[in-house]
Amino acid sequence: MADASVVVTLDGSTQDSGSPLLYADDLGVVRGDGCFETVLVRDGRPLKGRAHLDRLARSAEALGLPALNDSAWWAAMERAAMLFGESAGGEGALRLVYTRGRESAPGTPTAYVAVSPLPERALAARRDGISAITLNRGYSADLAKAAPWLLMGAKTLSYAVNMAAVRYAAEQGADDVIFTSSEGRVLEAPRATVVIARGRTLVTPPDEQGILPGTTVRALFEAAEDKGVATAIEPLFPADLAMNDGVWLVSSITLCARVHTLNGRALPDAPMDSTVRDLIDAGIENTA
Repeated sequence: MADASVVVTLDGSTQDSGSPLLYADDLGVVRGDGCFETVLVRDGRPLKGRAHLDRLARSAEALGLPALNDSAWWAAMERAAMLFGESAGGEGALRLVYTRGRESAPGTPTAYVAVSPLPERALAARRDGISAITLNRGYSADLAKAAPWLLMGAKTLSYAVNMAAVRYAAEQGADDVIFTSSEGRVLEAPRATVVIARGRTLVTPPDEQGILPGTTVRALFEAAEDKGVATAIEPLFPADLAMNDGVWLVSSITLCARVHTLNGRALPDAPMDSTVRDLIDAGIENTA
């Protein structure tokens, strides 16, 4: 089967997705010194592209990278999404990648956009839901304020710990992880935001706890408010993951994965599951 991936650089050039793009001394590779975003492409359109580009800009600012050339990034993103739609159609995962560039050539960042077909993992999680375990992240929910240099709330390329947590979950027979703080507050998943339902109210933890601000959760909550579904942003605790009317991991690619099993225990059915899915679809399709 032909590779359906698309790579576009900020000058608008299309690159061969099967050929090397990065130098061996790119600081994004050797030190994880950079940031990224992942955007859902549907029928040749980057959904919530503006929200993701704005978050990339905030991450770049936190890292001390040069300010984004917004128009060039936007054009590259739209071109990559359009080309993927023409060649593959359906849905794809679009990455915006921005690094500090080569160690041997300081001051010249690396920037590109790449789109590939959705991973089967994401499709299965949407369709079947997931099992998860809780893991202590090992720091306080208040650490983000005390230590801004730790870049909590920025989407950096330093994802080794997140991926190690996912592998650990797999070794325990689970699909994913929900991190907790040293005080026992619910934080986030390695690649998603946590949402629970209490009756017909959707609740997610506050970003101030060092959580990456979720673009898809924001779209979900905006759509919920339009439809008269209550929302709340407040601290959650492990007991809230067990005593509720549904738990979901929400992200831009998987969109909505219901947690059906937590720490080896089956959770009750989620009466709001179809509503949450419909609201997310409505929210991400809203171009406002």
